[in-house]
Amino acid sequence: MDFNDTPEEATFRAEARAWLDANAELRRPDDRPADVLSERTSPEIIAASQAWQKKKADGGWACLTWPTEYGGRAATSIQNVIWGQEEARYRTPPNIFGIGTGMCGPTILTHGNDDQKAKWIPKLLSGEEIWCQLFSEPSAGSDLAGLRSTAVRDGDDWVVNGQKIWTTGAQFCDWGILVVRSDANVAKHSGLTYFVVDMHSPGVEIRPITQINRGQGFNEVFFTDVRIPDAHRISEVGNGWAVAITTLMNERASIGGGGGGSVNDLIRLAKSVEIDGRPAIEDSAVRQQIARFYTRIKGVKMTGNRTLSALSQGKTPGPEASLGKLVGAKVAQEMASFAIELQGAAGALDRDAAAQGGDWQGRYLAIPGLRIAGGTDEILRNIISERVLGLPPESRADKGIAFKDIPTGPPS
Repeated sequence: MDFNDTPEEATFRAEARAWLDANAELRRPDDRPADVLSERTSPEIIAASQAWQKKKADGGWACLTWPTEYGGRAATSIQNVIWGQEEARYRTPPNIFGIGTGMCGPTILTHGNDDQKAKWIPKLLSGEEIWCQLFSEPSAGSDLAGLRSTAVRDGDDWVVNGQKIWTTGAQFCDWGILVVRSDANVAKHSGLTYFVVDMHSPGVEIRPITQINRGQGFNEVFFTDVRIPDAHRISEVGNGWAVAITTLMNERASIGGGGGGSVNDLIRLAKSVEIDGRPAIEDSAVRQQIARFYTRIKGVKMTGNRTLSALSQGKTPGPEASLGKLVGAKVAQEMASFAIELQGAAGALDRDAAAQGGDWQGRYLAIPGLRIAGGTDEILRNIISERVLGLPPESRADKGIAFKDIPTGPPS
């Protein structure tokens, strides 16, 4: 495999870098991008993020793969990857639009009608409106098809009741994509319908969840007799599972295994702390552990390069891309744990109070959330076992049973 840019890709990379040079500052080695899951997202951060998204949209660098009639460039997937690689080199506000541009927009472009695309896509692309994803529920866990929030038709509206959880950024979003149960008399995958909901509608209650790292990236969202116009339904009644799969496919492509810092961060820390009066980097056991992290991260990168090669050749990456998140997030968590050990007593301090590399504490506390978002480790292992290795799927006791007849609770 050749991981170098083709001449066309090199030209595109140079164009992207020239625009970024003119519109942003290069990131310093000790800079870390802000994370909406780790921070309390302030109005100032939201305003800065919207301004950056608008600047990209005006310059023709927002949502590159989207059709030109909606503000995109109809760019290739590999060009979109190249843009992401280049943008990451610059100091930019946190990306509060990842769910909107990475999941909601592509789903509407695939399944929405012309009126829906015209209504939502331009403001989504420009950053004028912010979107969230309302999928997970307390009783369903990783089984999205087991959700219990309901939608009942009432004239030209649907009345929605229920609860969603782990909704990223709901407290500052304007719109959300929503999957709910519209028919409990059919099998669980068949009775779902997909909507777009105005997050400012009467009956929508948002409760931020304070996480262990003190961030409030996630939320509980409650729906009490919320009315959604039928015009905001995406695709046919009962086709919500198929539409949700489109969203989930885009979500897997949007969420990486990062968030834990690089080996270079770890090396800088090992140079700054001491073991027995000498820099920790001089200890052979420390160097060996850093080398182990390096080789595992390199393996994740090479696996990712296989995906990039497929994109460069115009192919669609397969389910093996799940390996990146499964392995990468675990390595990131282990690196953060090792960094805290290197800090000694300072490792027990708060990330704002630690004298040396205190950000590792915040990373260590935030990474478990990444191992859940976009598919838990267990779900990703199932995908790899069934779709990559060809192993038989897990048995399903609820297959073909009407949702209302599926037993709940402990056996009597």
